[in-house]
Amino acid sequence: MPGSHLPLMEEGMARWPFGPPNAGIALDFVGAAPALDELRALVEERWKALPRLTQTLVAPGSAARTGLAWWTGRHRWASKDGHDLAQQVDSADATLREAVRQWFHIPFPAERPPWSLHLLRGATDGEFSLLFRMHHSLLDGRSLTTLLRALLDDGGPLDGAASLAIPGPRRRMVSPGTAAGGPPGLLTTGRAVPLPHRGAREPAYTVVGLRADVLRAAREAVRTGEADSARPATTNEVFLATVSGVLRACLSADTASDAASGGRAGGAGGAGGAGGDGGDGDTAPGGRQVWLSVPVDERPDDCGEFLGNAFANVRVPAPVTLSDPTARLSACTGLLTTVTRPRRASEKLVEGTLAALPAATLALAGGRIFAPAYAPAACSYVHLRERGRTLAGRPLRHLTIVPMVPPADTATFALGGCTQGHTLSVATNSGSQDAALLAETFLDELTLLAEGSR
Repeated sequence: MPGSHLPLMEEGMARWPFGPPNAGIALDFVGAAPALDELRALVEERWKALPRLTQTLVAPGSAARTGLAWWTGRHRWASKDGHDLAQQVDSADATLREAVRQWFHIPFPAERPPWSLHLLRGATDGEFSLLFRMHHSLLDGRSLTTLLRALLDDGGPLDGAASLAIPGPRRRMVSPGTAAGGPPGLLTTGRAVPLPHRGAREPAYTVVGLRADVLRAAREAVRTGEADSARPATTNEVFLATVSGVLRACLSADTASDAASGGRAGGAGGAGGAGGDGGDGDTAPGGRQVWLSVPVDERPDDCGEFLGNAFANVRVPAPVTLSDPTARLSACTGLLTTVTRPRRASEKLVEGTLAALPAATLALAGGRIFAPAYAPAACSYVHLRERGRTLAGRPLRHLTIVPMVPPADTATFALGGCTQGHTLSVATNSGSQDAALLAETFLDELTLLAEGSR
């Protein structure tokens, strides 16, 4: 609500230590770009009743982020009544990659709502893109797809009351029984996975497209359920298994590097090295698991149009010691099975206690929760479902995610999907060569999984 303090999740993103907490989604279309006035009119029509889009973010203390007020206070949302949404919409002679380089490392002006919609030229002639860029404390991925779907031909004006329907005590949560041994403790760490570290250590971002036939084949590599009603693996399960394969490759490369340099035998790759027999599926050498961080939408079914942040980051084990891609996929099936239930009293108590002093909480815990051993990779999957295929008759081609700059020595893998296919984005803090190599390895691992299904 306008004037309210940020909940803990949003406060954490407002204090993100690795750069401005900017994120976004780009929709790529085939056809001539609409006129800027046409796009602004559509935004005014479809988004005019949404209070969230007129709020500004007010930081505690000084703009320099110093002093007692910064450490003891909390950010809050302030209403900017009468704000013209069209002011947030512009056009630029730039592609998505150029826009990411130019804008995603620059904070939003404090006096304006922290979001913008950009009309960009496409990567080739006859294409264009819409890029929604935001401060992540404002919206999550589900909110973005709700907004962008409303602009498409089968969309309509969004309801202001529904956009404010904050999920109550009932939340969608990952079933605690889906991961062997239950979820890890809040500050439990596992094993870090070394990135390739080729080139300069700096924020980097790359995008690759996934072949639809390869993804379909990969899903068929494992079927679950009774024989007469078995289902293929979900796209999200394939995603987790493939990222696990990428991390396994990083561990194997590290082991080979240690061996070549005369380092310790059975180093970081250990049981996960190339040609290994698999081990227990997810525990790395020394008994430490490799964890994947995954955002899970907490909205119950009756709060699907809530705009804001309603997700929880959960950690699931990455089966990096399994040498068979199909076995890794089997290990990932069911990891994100969700249930809708009331929050327990203990959960409310912990959340309330941590949110009371968010600056102190983040300062004390940040060294651990941002460490590579906490989660060397994050996996985010955002997709437009059955609707949303054209904008004023122009066909939607791709949905591409731009994640926040991740913690140092970690990577974020973001899968964007629509009816026409999927794209993979990779963000790192370790340079463009690393980002490109991780994306290439993902494609290789996905191909291996698809070939296994055949």
